[in-house]
Amino acid sequence: MKKDLISIEDLNKQKLVQYLNLAAKMESLPDAEKRTMLAGKILAVLFFEPSTRTRLSFEAAMQRLGGSVIGFSESNGSSISKGETVKDTICTVENYSDAIAIRHPKEGTARLAAEASRIPVINAGDGANQHPTQTLLDLYTIQKIRGKFDGLNIAMAGDLKYSRTIHSLFQALAKFDNVHVHLVSPESLKLPAHIKQSIEGRTITWHEDGNFVDSVKTCDILYMTRIQRERFPDALEYEKVKDSFCVDRSLLKHAQPHLKILHPLPRVNEIHPDVDSTPFAGYFEQVRNGLIMRQAILFHLIGGSNK
Repeated sequence: MKKDLISIEDLNKQKLVQYLNLAAKMESLPDAEKRTMLAGKILAVLFFEPSTRTRLSFEAAMQRLGGSVIGFSESNGSSISKGETVKDTICTVENYSDAIAIRHPKEGTARLAAEASRIPVINAGDGANQHPTQTLLDLYTIQKIRGKFDGLNIAMAGDLKYSRTIHSLFQALAKFDNVHVHLVSPESLKLPAHIKQSIEGRTITWHEDGNFVDSVKTCDILYMTRIQRERFPDALEYEKVKDSFCVDRSLLKHAQPHLKILHPLPRVNEIHPDVDSTPFAGYFEQVRNGLIMRQAILFHLIGGSNK
């Protein structure tokens, strides 16, 4: 049976831990050993939306495991621009590759692609829905920083309505014990009700917090997000909230010494560059962990190993 990675909700805690353990093993291996792990395999990278880190890290991960990459980074470079359906694109590309990583602006497209494909499909972000590979690398980063999930205080700040990264991470953290989440956002960008409902009955606790400074004072991890201009149907609404939160050195005077700031990137103005050189900055290490985790994901799905 083929394996896909479409939604965090498809993975139980055991599966999440399995991915974390595989990433740790992958990080410990010498580069020379990794260079032949997926030799002769081909990853198709189909990106219908702009991307820097996700697309390039998938490509780098595949190449560093000895595989190769085909694909496109915008739909204008494919037959989609001629009217071809996503399903027909998938049914074509599966003949040229061993797995497909797809990013698309429409929610649910990755699931439809997986249903149409005979080879593994990886959701690299579908609209404002899910971003499971980002969440797995986020979990790996948090584990490396704090060594655990149980008992952590995590603040999520910014765009909680449209951020697929936040949706996936919130659902993933709910699978661990005694995590507390501060949800900090403008009123118009609160976490959607269906995401909150999806974690009912689990041990995670959360509250919506209008005081950004208080959240920074008490949290172990501050997860910042960009206010996403491209998700807003009304440009005026974006202008109202675009500068809602900004982390700089003066704010961090209130933080606990062990606080780490994460961000899926790109950032605009929500983290001042003067934070980059402080011990609080964790977002560029997070980028590095993205390469490691995506190597683990590719090896698991294409290499057929659960070790």
